[in-house]
Amino acid sequence: MQIITDRRALHRIPELGWELPETMAYLKNALSGLNCTVFEPVAGALCAWFDFGRDSAIAFRADADALPITERTGAEYASTHPGKMHACGHDGHLAIALEVARRLSEKKALPHNVLLIFQPGEETPGGAKRICDTGIFEKYNVKAVFGLHLWPGLEAGRMFTRENELMSHASEVTVDIYGKSSHLARAECGIDALAAGVELYRQVRATEGTLPKEIYRLLNFGQLHSGTARNAVSEHTHMEGSLRAFQDEVFDGLKARLYEIAADVEAKFGCTVTIHMSEGYPAVMNPPELCRKLAAYMDFGWLEEPTMTSEDFSWYQRFAPGVFFFLGLGDVPALHTDNFHFDETILLKGADFFEKLAENYQ
Repeated sequence: MQIITDRRALHRIPELGWELPETMAYLKNALSGLNCTVFEPVAGALCAWFDFGRDSAIAFRADADALPITERTGAEYASTHPGKMHACGHDGHLAIALEVARRLSEKKALPHNVLLIFQPGEETPGGAKRICDTGIFEKYNVKAVFGLHLWPGLEAGRMFTRENELMSHASEVTVDIYGKSSHLARAECGIDALAAGVELYRQVRATEGTLPKEIYRLLNFGQLHSGTARNAVSEHTHMEGSLRAFQDEVFDGLKARLYEIAADVEAKFGCTVTIHMSEGYPAVMNPPELCRKLAAYMDFGWLEEPTMTSEDFSWYQRFAPGVFFFLGLGDVPALHTDNFHFDETILLKGADFFEKLAENYQ
């Protein structure tokens, strides 16, 4: 089965970030000979344009980069690149897109043209924005964009989505607190960066808990390192965490509150607090009207809750209405783990879904 052949070939050659020369070479070769125009919107990315003579187009996106993980699946088609692995299923996404390309190549007519986007840099640094900034959606008059992600824990072989919130705007938060060291026997001579860190953490958790449950959000820390000796006041605390939300006002409000807490801690302890936050990706928000439109002729399940993970597909949604889907894998290892694997025949369900969408979307 060609879709499985593609997936396994791509699984063997995982590459990171924006530099995916082997992956892109494989995709170019697979697309050669099909009834489409293949081009690079920017160096390192690839598109396939299927022109059916229509005034407008829809787009499908497949991400292509892997993760810096050493594979331990024991599969005969395991990674041949040490320390790199397709542990997030992007090889499956690419295989689905190639299968869709082959099917589109055989069609004589569709209600619209189709643009397939093979995107590097989803995990980092964010390839979607760079592609969008080229003006490709305007040039090809893209009226809607769609994407999917393989998803453990959902019914195997079925697509799922939800209206509005699906995947969060996520920002990495790094806090450094600088105090003054002294012997614990003379603690009054120091400025306790550990106590300041504990207070900052306490206030942050209290703040996050004041918001209503129906507002999906997260502001928390997973790491706190402080001090150098058991009998010395800590002069430095380092904290790492994450801020995640969906609505800009919620995200911005929590961010502003974090800086207010930092100022309060500085005043209370006489320390210095610095905060660094990554830009992150916008939230994936599915337009309700588009979801309902698709539901009239597409079979997919509805998710009750969003996930607090993030995805740069959200950038495409800022240039055209778009819906992102999860393709269920059943009970398999989690994404981003060194033993992630799944039933590859499920990939056909993704190709079938996108083919039907391409045939019916008006």
